Amino acid sequence: MLLPDKFIEKYTRLLGSEATDFLETFNQEAVTGFRTNPLKKNQKSFADKIPNTPWGHYGKVSGKSAEHVSGLVYSQEPAAQMVAQVAAPEKGMKVLDLAAAPGGKSTQLLSYLDNTGLLVSNEISTKRSKILVENIERFGARNVIVTNESSQKLAKVFTDYFDLIVFDGPCSGEGMFRKDPAATQYWHEDYPAECADLQKEILVEAMKMLAPGGTLVYSTCTWAPEENEEVVEWLLSQYDYMDLVDIPKINGMVEGIDMPQVARMYPHHFKGEGQFVAKLQDSRPKQVPKVKSASSKLTKDQIKLWQDFAKKHLKIELDGFLQTFGDNLYLLPKELPDLSKLKIARNGLHLGTFKKNRFEPSFALGLALSSDDVEQFVEIDIEQFNKYVTGNVVSLEGSYTNGWYLVMIEGNGIGFAKVVGNTLKNNFPKGLRFNP
Repeated sequence: MLLPDKFIEKYTRLLGSEATDFLETFNQEAVTGFRTNPLKKNQKSFADKIPNTPWGHYGKVSGKSAEHVSGLVYSQEPAAQMVAQVAAPEKGMKVLDLAAAPGGKSTQLLSYLDNTGLLVSNEISTKRSKILVENIERFGARNVIVTNESSQKLAKVFTDYFDLIVFDGPCSGEGMFRKDPAATQYWHEDYPAECADLQKEILVEAMKMLAPGGTLVYSTCTWAPEENEEVVEWLLSQYDYMDLVDIPKINGMVEGIDMPQVARMYPHHFKGEGQFVAKLQDSRPKQVPKVKSASSKLTKDQIKLWQDFAKKHLKIELDGFLQTFGDNLYLLPKELPDLSKLKIARNGLHLGTFKKNRFEPSFALGLALSSDDVEQFVEIDIEQFNKYVTGNVVSLEGSYTNGWYLVMIEGNGIGFAKVVGNTLKNNFPKGLRFNP
């Protein structure tokens, strides 16, 4: 790989005797990885586990596999997996992933939350927020809102609100050079300092949203001290109630530059790409924020249609409150403030759509439920799965009562569909269909 001369000079100076080993890694292949999803009922055994991680593995997964379509696995580079692992939210927490696309950190945070508490997953780019929504939907969590907003607008709604904020800042991307060699072309000597200015602007707003006693995890996928230790030093100087928390150095992580509490991941030490992580704790006494919750505005007919569907098809009661957007019904986590002034990309869990005198369950609901949660499900095999994802109907063996069924592949849901006679009608979203 052809690296910028100034980049080589900079890291030769910073890394000294390690510089040769570091620079040689750019001629090696990028390391790939994935995580399993603990929210899914049926787990599988995968080889090549990443040490000291609950769900991480080295290797690649196919986007056309049953494991991917059902949300059992999520592709994420090993070093990037360390950010949410450092954050490790406790169940019931209110969490913000401030720059969330494409969804690796958010889905991993959701793994820790286990359908409790709340995750607000934000992405300012409209295009990237759509990818984020798709990945979060596939993961099958019920306690997440996806917003498409600036940090300034979020701060006006969520003041002193979050127990944990994860901010993987927009950066110079040096740690991704092996994955994306084109990134070397827009790197220049002053680029890290320019990125640091943007990171500080966003952090000012993030700090407005951190509840007293909360935790901030700040990370980048770069090695530039300007964007890493120097930004952390700035945070500590601006907010004297914030304290650095020591991060255990696992799997080849090393200490920061003159800052031993933070963690750096270099490819000549850590089997992965580049990452920096810092964890800061708010030392102010914890307070319970006063939140004026949003209200549900369902009509009596809509309430009845949903309750009739739930009584007939679900074995569980979904926790949260119901809200409509047009003819669509959503389940939102409790204790949410009024979100009406924000751009929402995913308004909680999409339960389904009200049609004339009936309710039709959504694809998202089918991904969020297991066979234990429903009255009726149908398990299809891989051959039938390959037909189903192309948009074709599937012939079933055995006897079925007509109606809605949760469609299962390898023990995990991939949406609802109607069975009529011995035919499974196709309800796989047209925008997601593919040829295996």
